[in-house]
Amino acid sequence: MKNAEQVTILAIESSCDDTAAAIIRNGKILANIVANQSVHEKFGGVVPELASRAHQQNIVPVVQAALEQAGVDKNELSAVAFTIGPGLMGSLLVGASFAKTFALGLGIPLIAVNHMQAHILAHFIKDGPDQAVPHFPFLCLTVSGGHTQIVLVKDHLQMEVVATTLDDAAGEAFDKAGKIMGMTYPAGPQIDQLAKNGDPFRFEFALPKVADNAMSFSGIKTSFLYFLKQQVKEDPNFVQQNLEDLCASVQHIIVKHLLIKLKKAITLYKVPEVAISGGVSANSYLREKLTLLGVEMDKTVFIPKFEYCTDNAAMIAITAHFKFLNGDFLDQSIRPQARLSF
Repeated sequence: MKNAEQVTILAIESSCDDTAAAIIRNGKILANIVANQSVHEKFGGVVPELASRAHQQNIVPVVQAALEQAGVDKNELSAVAFTIGPGLMGSLLVGASFAKTFALGLGIPLIAVNHMQAHILAHFIKDGPDQAVPHFPFLCLTVSGGHTQIVLVKDHLQMEVVATTLDDAAGEAFDKAGKIMGMTYPAGPQIDQLAKNGDPFRFEFALPKVADNAMSFSGIKTSFLYFLKQQVKEDPNFVQQNLEDLCASVQHIIVKHLLIKLKKAITLYKVPEVAISGGVSANSYLREKLTLLGVEMDKTVFIPKFEYCTDNAAMIAITAHFKFLNGDFLDQSIRPQARLSF
């Protein structure tokens, strides 16, 4: 560590198709740079090989941009953090290899961060002096394209998954429903926008029947597919003529399923505060319904800023900050893991 009074960390996120780097100093984010990959749009989803190649092209300029925006020289860094998993192995390897090499060259500690834990700790990124943060323990509904979980957060570094999906993630269900309707990837934001002018009760889809500590979205996706196939057979223009109502209806059933499970977890664990995180937490309908659930159950609700919902390095940085204070460092033998639990 270069300065005992200044903890400055470079954080790298490369779990999927966004290359991101952030600089954090004493818990304050100084820079947060993200390079997106548009190459996947025509394929209807992320292509792992293309993602890893794009990471290799983006990582050096993204890190350089973060250092420049923060006004930090690399020799001022106290540690380098990176996403160890879960995620796409090729993408993770690019970030991990860069982080390990950078840390080794500077002779500073290496910090590995769990991507899902980081999504939750994004709530502790302070953008202002009066910003409220959750108090422990609290429940966090973590929803993204690859994961859907309800997590009991006991401390910054102590978390327990209390409910999870048995199959598809909620974000995956949004994207697949959108693909069925002819939308480009990612479809989730498009569905959210179109649904604002639609009737969420126009078309009914059955709720999955699973245990209280489980969720399931493959059935919703399948029933939606067969419903549209039947309707299109009778009327080829059905999707175009009912697009907004279709978006509102499929969005409604996905969000309803999520919040029924969250409500049961709140009742079971009796926590005073709840939060959401992950890419799907940017969905306006989910935000609205969670806010109403908080009022109904007299719970304080925490909803992240849009810039911290999708994959970003600021969330890796804040997690690394707490791990640094805890002395949680790893050696150069550490390897990324595509599948990684808390």
